[in-house]
Amino acid sequence: MEGKKLRRPRNSRMIAGVCSGIARFFDLDPTLVRLIYALLTVFTAFAGVIIYLLMWIIVPEDNN
Repeated sequence: MEGKKLRRPRNSRMIAGVCSGIARFFDLDPTLVRLIYALLTVFTAFAGVIIYLLMWIIVPEDNN
């Protein structure tokens, strides 16, 4: 039995699909994940932008 894997979906993305992939991995609403990400980015002096770019590079795209 194969476990869950964090992947960026091809079809439901706003920019790169990172938030959608995280939402799918944790079974959450993508809008909620995007809102939390935006708030964290603002309150961490925009460190979230760097994290997002790194995840865009590191997290593989879903093949389905």
